[in-house]
Amino acid sequence: MNKSDKIYVAGHRGLVGSALMRRLERGGYRNLVSRPHSELDLTNQAAVEAFFAREKPRHVFLAAGRVGGITANANYPARFIYDNLAIEVNVIDASHRHGVDKLLFLGSSCIYPKLAPQPMKEEYLLTGTLEPTNEPYAIAKIAGLKMCAAYNREHGTEYLCVMPTNLYGPGDNFDPETSHVLPALIRV
Repeated sequence: MNKSDKIYVAGHRGLVGSALMRRLERGGYRNLVSRPHSELDLTNQAAVEAFFAREKPRHVFLAAGRVGGITANANYPARFIYDNLAIEVNVIDASHRHGVDKLLFLGSSCIYPKLAPQPMKEEYLLTGTLEPTNEPYAIAKIAGLKMCAAYNREHGTEYLCVMPTNLYGPGDNFDPETSHVLPALIRV
């Protein structure tokens, strides 16, 4: 990426997205664009289309998504699968249609089978049953990964996928109902 390239960070207020923004800013990237959910609902296809047509980013970091811990995933499975699928479909497809050079999709290590051998390897994907408590979320993240691979194969795009494991840092969520494992343990 060139320092002057327009870079869109989707999910810039979340744990990973805010870390990406800080790192890009420290690296001298100044043409950063972001929108809070109140200004751009990424589940709304028309809104995403209008945003990409107007802003024309060259690079996209897709760190946006509905996230939460075990309780939130268990209580709202439909919300988790719908919101994450909609965000991924809208942002990945708009990136392609508007000529984004590179996209980085952030998934989750929960895409791997519940009983995957340790240490976990990439080839274990889709080799077993997912953890039931977050299966809808995991399926949405698998779909995003496969969508990037399909666009790369069919359209020659450069869409990369990374699956972070248990993260923790500035901007994390400590709510006992919606936090991930590490912040929940720290809060206790």
